[in-house]
Amino acid sequence: MNYPDLLSWHAMAGGLAIGFAVTLLLLFNGRVAGISGIIGGLFRLQRGDVSWRIAFILGLVLSVTSWKFFFALPEIQIETSHMMLILAGLLVGFGTRLGSGCTSGHGVCGLSRGSSRSFVATALFIVTAMMTVYWVRHVFTN
Repeated sequence: MNYPDLLSWHAMAGGLAIGFAVTLLLLFNGRVAGISGIIGGLFRLQRGDVSWRIAFILGLVLSVTSWKFFFALPEIQIETSHMMLILAGLLVGFGTRLGSGCTSGHGVCGLSRGSSRSFVATALFIVTAMMTVYWVRHVFTN
């Protein structure tokens, strides 16, 4: 199996795992698997609402950890300053609050449920990301 085929297999397996986890969370907990909402809920502690959130986040971390035992993780190269990373994180957090959710909540869960609000939010996420990349790569670097 050559490298591009292996990447396709990994992407498909990852997509199926995400779809399966999202479906299980919705069926058994009645919750949408938006990561910003799951993490944000940890700051608004309510009885009986913490354990599933922690289990979901641990699953995210442990899945990568266990994957490393069988396959090599891709090399991560960050080609920007720490200040730009901080700014990017703040903008993502602001956008998540402004959009009432993140890409996982709207893009994965909302679209699969046929939510028109999630369709608009996901389209705006993509257009904003494209404009941001253009501005950062072509306007701010000159």
